[in-house]
Amino acid sequence: MTILIDTARLQMRHFNLDDIEAVHQFSTCIETTRWTGDAGVVQTKADARQVIERVWMNEYQRYGYARYALIHKQDNKIIGFCGIKYEPSLQSTDIGYRLLPQYWNQGFATEACEALIDYVKAQFQLDKIVAEVVAENYASINVLGKLGFKYLDSYQRNGFHLNYYELSLND
Repeated sequence: MTILIDTARLQMRHFNLDDIEAVHQFSTCIETTRWTGDAGVVQTKADARQVIERVWMNEYQRYGYARYALIHKQDNKIIGFCGIKYEPSLQSTDIGYRLLPQYWNQGFATEACEALIDYVKAQFQLDKIVAEVVAENYASINVLGKLGFKYLDSYQRNGFHLNYYELSLND
């Protein structure tokens, strides 16, 4: 598979059907999906396959981007995802990332997102990227702050108190 993004410790590439086990692992981890709004959507390996095929592979075709497999180089293991996706409800492109808990608090989310933003600026004609984060998800709020996202709004949806952020790609 073609590596799209390469950092000191991480790589990103398109998901494919060889990734079902890894997607199942991080998508069924309660800690990883706690703040996501789609916890429980993936319960089986068949569900993981559907996410890869019907969501990510479809979005690669339709938009040219989606969530990417996030690979920890030292382990040569998929540890989650990082990427952008078009979010119709926001009428914008949203950044998102998930990592297995054993990879938290080591700077991986920031490292991945910084590289992703550089990649997006070079590859796509987007004016901005947005982010929605559950207000209690302080770690992700901290990552967005490091990346230069600006807080714009707060609201309730699907039982979550969400904060809304934007990053201009034209600055």
